[in-house]
Amino acid sequence: MSTGGTAGLRAARIAVWAALPGELFLAVCLVAGVRIPGAVLLGAEALVLGVLALEAYVMWPLYAARRRAGDGRRAAGAAAVRAVVPVAVRRLVVHEVRALHSLGLWLLRRRHRVPEGARPFPYTGPQAWIMWAFLLVSVVETVVLALVIPWPLVHAVVLVVDVYGILIILALHAACETRPHVVAADGALRLRYGALFDLRVPAAVIVSARVERRFTDGGLVRVDEERTLDLAVGSQTTVSVELTEPVEFVRPLGRRGSARTLRFHADDPRAMVAALGRERSTEADADADAAGTAQAGGKAAAGGKAAAGGKAAAGGKAAAGGKAKAGGTAAAGGR
Repeated sequence: MSTGGTAGLRAARIAVWAALPGELFLAVCLVAGVRIPGAVLLGAEALVLGVLALEAYVMWPLYAARRRAGDGRRAAGAAAVRAVVPVAVRRLVVHEVRALHSLGLWLLRRRHRVPEGARPFPYTGPQAWIMWAFLLVSVVETVVLALVIPWPLVHAVVLVVDVYGILIILALHAACETRPHVVAADGALRLRYGALFDLRVPAAVIVSARVERRFTDGGLVRVDEERTLDLAVGSQTTVSVELTEPVEFVRPLGRRGSARTLRFHADDPRAMVAALGRERSTEADADADAAGTAQAGGKAAAGGKAAAGGKAAAGGKAAAGGKAKAGGTAAAGGR
């Protein structure tokens, strides 16, 4: 890409960072019925049109290049968007949409993608009281500001922001409630934290699992030099899982990493470790039973042949003996 193209791409990314939050804020205010002065709306729309024009100017050559390379329209458009819109912005928008979707699941008392035969394991215990306390503080703040702010426009804007903040807090907690860890029927493990983190671990790479309580001083996702992943809830982990090989994962804002040891929190760590151990032992027992059955079958077949041979030999002897006996009887009868 040329220097001008690189500069245009950088400018487009900066424009997205600057314009997207403001546009979302105005959209929330309008949906909530807040009256915004016409000059503010006009300026915001002019800014958005300018950003869109810049995005189209930068994205069109990228789209055309991908089309010439043989990509379909959707693939080319997605590639152009990925090139222009920063990954952190895309992931933040996706996380927020997923969190709001989880709020609906929570209200309907449903869980997100827990297959039949799988066992879900919640992990929200250490953070539940923190979330509810934070929610209570936000509600009190909203009420106080609604009473003390005298300017109608400022009052309306602050009210919308506070109410939306309360909604997001509920949505984040709902995402954690509706997206638990999962141990599948085949022993595979799925680690999640709300809509922010999702890691699938095949059963074949799990070596061992144990209950191990640790307290961390880092953030939600932390990886050390030994490729140990800490997925902490309330600054603690309770389960450690060892793997035969590293597994790849994606951090909440898009950075990638790998880990060979997984440490995470489960509200009932003993049950989760038992589930992981039971699935592996069940598979091992099934393999051992299959091998034992094959071996026993081979021995039985060999034994059957030997027995058959023995019977034939015995039958032959018996027949010979019978003949001799019959002959003897005949001789005796002759006498």
